[in-house]
Amino acid sequence: MNDLRERLRIKDENLREINDFLLREDNPLINGLLRIVEKYGGVDEINRKAREARKLENLIARLRAKNSPYVKNLEWLIEQRDKGAFITIPEYRRKILGDKADSMKFDESFAVTLEISACNFFPWLIEEAKKAIAQQDLMPGRFIRVRSMKEQAEDNEPFAFAAAMQIIGASYVETLDTKGTMLGPDGQPINVHLGGPETITGYFGGVGVPNEYALKWIDEFLHYYTECGVRQVLNVNTGTVMLGYWLHKLGIDVEFKISVYLGNDNPYACLWTLMTAKLFSRDDGTTPLLGFNLSNSINNRTIELSAYIRKAFDFEDITRIEHHIVETYKSIVRQPYNRLDELLEIADHVKNISAKHEGASPEIEKTREHPSDILEYFIPKKDIIEKGLMPKLLINYLDKHDSVNRTARALTERGLTFIAAQNLHRK
Repeated sequence: MNDLRERLRIKDENLREINDFLLREDNPLINGLLRIVEKYGGVDEINRKAREARKLENLIARLRAKNSPYVKNLEWLIEQRDKGAFITIPEYRRKILGDKADSMKFDESFAVTLEISACNFFPWLIEEAKKAIAQQDLMPGRFIRVRSMKEQAEDNEPFAFAAAMQIIGASYVETLDTKGTMLGPDGQPINVHLGGPETITGYFGGVGVPNEYALKWIDEFLHYYTECGVRQVLNVNTGTVMLGYWLHKLGIDVEFKISVYLGNDNPYACLWTLMTAKLFSRDDGTTPLLGFNLSNSINNRTIELSAYIRKAFDFEDITRIEHHIVETYKSIVRQPYNRLDELLEIADHVKNISAKHEGASPEIEKTREHPSDILEYFIPKKDIIEKGLMPKLLINYLDKHDSVNRTARALTERGLTFIAAQNLHRK
């Protein structure tokens, strides 16, 4: 058996050939990336611009300069945080467990990150905060956004959301526009062969980031990194995953999470992704792969094996395994979809995992006049308003907030721990 296993060893010669290929001065793949880095002023200047853009005072100043109504929202959020309007973690545990909470020991090393998706409009965050205060709920520790970046920029939302995340102490992810489901700057589809449902089988190969758009994705990433301080984005394509690794290895402090759409649905696919992350990690062992969303079809054994690979590559504290607990009711999975019980089975032994909530529990969804639908993530704001959908979409979003708190309650009842918005819910 050992002799057979030895056949899998990668020859040093093969690794040298890969390095030689990457370092060739005439390599058009690398040169295309380096030209974009130079366009933004080089590694040090890119990081400097991002640090300045990300400072809370600078974000708020830019919103003030644009007379944004979101400034008052942010000031309110700061006021509520500073006066302790949000429930503390000990208070939350006593709320769930009563006096028993004071004698229980909670192991924070296995804390599950409470994640919500998708918070596509900044006002929804404020409404969620109001609800959390009124009901003494928890705010999530991680937010995912998939609204068009160009449309967001028109509303100054990238600045407002970046500021809010610093105020509440949560991580967040934006989704770039450069992908196969979007229109390019010329108004034409990035993937010219895809349309609506009538071309659905064309999506089986992944909507992707075709042809020259992989480098345009990097260009867009660096634009929002330097202008708005957006550090972490959603990654939906193996090519842009590779480019993200390279960008980070060059010294640019960007991060990304891999989308569920990439289809990592077995441990061998996870090995491929994590192995590449290891190959292109920095000398200090870090990788830009901060989140790793597995397919909705995976089971707990695949999560455990992915964690086994992750630990072997020293990424256990860096790369979060993200798992959908609930999904939108329409257009993505067969319902009922509810993975809470499975999460509770692994939450006491798989570290750095997040519970992602993309819908209400199926029992709630089926009673809604307007159940959640993932296709509505991509409707332009003007169409949402014209169709009168905004109040309904807000209800859908607040249902997701309730799902987050349902998971937090279940974890607490079993003596397990979670990560909520860390600046709001003091320990």
